Amino acid sequence: MSPTPRPRIPVGVLGATGTVGQRFLSLLADHPWFRVVAVTGSDRTVGKRYGEAVQWILPGDVPAEAAALTVLPTAPDLAGADGKEIPLLFSALGSDVAGPAEAELRDAGYFVVSNAGSHRMDHDVPLVVPEVNGDHLEILRGRKGRGAIATNPNCSTIGLVLALRPLHDRFGIEAVNVVTLQAVSGAGLPGVASLQILDNVIPYIPSEEEKIESETCRILGRLGGAGGGPGIEPAPIAISAQCNRVPVLDGHTECVSVRLRDSAAPAQAAAALRELDPPGTRDLPSAPRPPIVVVEAADRPQPRLDRGRGRGMAVTVGRIRPCPVLDLRFVLLSHNTLRGAAGGALLVAEQAVAAGLVEGVVSPVGQAVGGQLLQARGLKPRKSS
Repeated sequence: MSPTPRPRIPVGVLGATGTVGQRFLSLLADHPWFRVVAVTGSDRTVGKRYGEAVQWILPGDVPAEAAALTVLPTAPDLAGADGKEIPLLFSALGSDVAGPAEAELRDAGYFVVSNAGSHRMDHDVPLVVPEVNGDHLEILRGRKGRGAIATNPNCSTIGLVLALRPLHDRFGIEAVNVVTLQAVSGAGLPGVASLQILDNVIPYIPSEEEKIESETCRILGRLGGAGGGPGIEPAPIAISAQCNRVPVLDGHTECVSVRLRDSAAPAQAAAALRELDPPGTRDLPSAPRPPIVVVEAADRPQPRLDRGRGRGMAVTVGRIRPCPVLDLRFVLLSHNTLRGAAGGALLVAEQAVAAGLVEGVVSPVGQAVGGQLLQARGLKPRKSS
C-alpha cells in the first residue's frame, strides 16, 4: 500500500501577470510540493480573474489552477482563495515596487522568495544558488519572527557562478573577465523595441555589470565570515563584466576567462565542472541532474540548441581552452527566464522548505537537507533562537 501523499503547500505569486510571474505559474502548475492559491497584480488587474487579466505569452494555455483565481492587491492581508493562511510567497515584482512591498510582507510574517534585485545585497538576506552556496540560507536560522526574504541572483550571475563554483573549489579563482550576450526576454514586458534590437547589439544594460560583479563575490563567499553581512564574507575575486543585449529570444550566452591560483588543463576543468553535484539539492523537484552539462563540439553551446537542457535549469559549458591573457576560457549558456529567474527562485524555495526554514511547513524530505549542505562545506548548523 503506497503512502498517503502530503498536501501541497499553499503559495502565492506576487506580480503574477508579468513575464517572470507567468513562468512561476507555469512551473508551479504541476509542482509536487506547492499549490498556487493566490496571485497579485497591478491596480489595472486587481479584481479580475487571472485568466482574463493576463496577456499570456508562454506556449500553451494559462494553467487552469491559476486562471480561475481573482487577482489581489499586493498587501500584508493576503490570503488564499479558501481564506486560509499562505506561508510562502514568490515575488516577480518589478524593482520599482519590490523593495518596500517585500519588506512589508516579511514583517507581516511571510517567507518571501524574490526574483527582484531590491534586497539581494541586504546584510540579513541570503542570495542563493542552491548548488553553489545553499549553506548561505543558514543565516536565516537564527532570525527573529516568522518572516524572511531569500533571493536568487541576477539572471546572468546565476549561470556564471554555477560554472565558477567547481573551478574555485578545485583550483582557486583570482580574477574573472566575462562578456555577456543577453536575450531580449530578460528585459521583461513590453521588452526591447524591435527597431532597437533587430539587426543590432546594444552594449549596455542598466546596472547589469555592477550586479554581476558584486553578486558573484557574495555568492562565492564564505559562510561564517564578517565582511558581507551576518556570517557572509565575500570571495576576494576581481571581476570585470561587460553586458550586451542581443536579438535572441531566450538564453544568455557568456564568454568567460579566469585567472586561477593553481594551474588547470582544460580536461581537468571539464572534469571539475561535470562533478558538481552537491548532496543537499539531489531530492529537490526542480534541481537538474546534472546541473552543468559540458559539451565538446567546437561551436556549442548555442541558445536554440542548448537552452532547454535539464528542463531549462542546467547550465551548458563548452569551448574550454587555455587563455593567453589569463589562464582558462570557456563559453556558458543558461536559460534566463527559467534557471535565471522563476526556476532559480523556485529551487531556492524548495531548498528552504527542505531545510526546515519556512515556519509552519513540514519538509517533504525531512530535516536532513540543511545538514547535508553545511557538511559539504565543512560547517555546522546554527541553533535556532
